[in-house]
Amino acid sequence: MSRIARILSGGVTRASDGEVPLIGMTDGALVKRTLDGDARAFTELVDRHAAACLRFAGRMLGDRSEAEDVAQETFLRAFKALEAYDDRLPFRTWLFSILINRCRTMMSQRMRRERRVVFDNDALDRSSVEAAQSSMELREELNHAIAALSPEQREAFLLRHVEELSYEEIMSVTGAGMSALKMRVKRACERLQQLLTDEGGVRR
Repeated sequence: MSRIARILSGGVTRASDGEVPLIGMTDGALVKRTLDGDARAFTELVDRHAAACLRFAGRMLGDRSEAEDVAQETFLRAFKALEAYDDRLPFRTWLFSILINRCRTMMSQRMRRERRVVFDNDALDRSSVEAAQSSMELREELNHAIAALSPEQREAFLLRHVEELSYEEIMSVTGAGMSALKMRVKRACERLQQLLTDEGGVRR
């Protein structure tokens, strides 16, 4: 069905003549309009954040289908809990706190399955790991290297260096302390450097 299950099976709503345009509104304003009954507002929120949710879930879970399921469930849970949203917190941060919990749950349910990390080319270009940018072979090596990180290190690394959240935001969505997060990111970078510079690189 895609596009987050056609905006959670409600169909994609479009603006009709005379309706207030939503493009340019803040996330907080869209949340308020959603709570006031404007279905278009939540559609706009999904459109704004779906790609980031799918990207993160795909890297954490290594499975496109599971990533889509997790992203869909994340938006469904967000919609149901929208009245509890505190607009003093960025909507994206609040949404990612739900997403991370869903990813953790999914991972715990299939611990025996091999983890792979799937990247899109545009997201790879944003990564701080320069080795990934040299060739398709090195991109594949990076995929395997990140998959080899512990879940905590992978989560912290992706949130910091790919999704570009601040440490304060990462603290909010993961519940971990500042020192622990910085250590996870540091160790993840060191581990990636080690894996990517070992002779022969990372192999399955």
